[in-house]
Amino acid sequence: MNSKLRIIFCLIIFSNLGACVGNMNPTGGNHRPDYPYYITTQPMIVKKIAIPIGTKLEYEEQHFKSGQQDSLLNEKKLIQISFPKDHSINWAGVPIGSINKYFNSEMKGFSVDARFDQLPSNKQTRFSQLWQACDDDLGIRVKNTDDWSFNLNNIADIDSCSVNYQRYFKNNVQQQHYLDLLYQEMQKAGTVK
Repeated sequence: MNSKLRIIFCLIIFSNLGACVGNMNPTGGNHRPDYPYYITTQPMIVKKIAIPIGTKLEYEEQHFKSGQQDSLLNEKKLIQISFPKDHSINWAGVPIGSINKYFNSEMKGFSVDARFDQLPSNKQTRFSQLWQACDDDLGIRVKNTDDWSFNLNNIADIDSCSVNYQRYFKNNVQQQHYLDLLYQEMQKAGTVK
């Protein structure tokens, strides 16, 4: 692959990986900005999710704000929710550790990071098994970006599961089939009580 095609391919992949937010500096180098963040001191509702004490709320870069903050910032600027290691929340029957807003602002959604080591084998579903098989975050497209909860009425589709399965590659039947199946199983898992 020539260098121009390689760069284009990398840009496509980078723009479709919702999990990239906060993990890489898109301007290059290894320097990660000191994003402002707040650690919750009481249970609260954020992006329609009941979050526990000790949850880290990370926000977009802002002038004159960096590092730990003494109070909550504007929820519209939230880019990541990281739950305490000992307190995952249930997302379609899967314990999750964090939710990250898509890096690409033109895409409406977020990625969800599972903690499969906290999922008892007797609680596994076809959905959790498919998700675990791709061994990475799940990219979720939503209708309303103010709702990061597991709300089937708000979830429009699954955009990705690792770099191996991407909605972007519409002509790849195998990738599309896997994501379709994952989406169907997620809906089933979400309706089981």
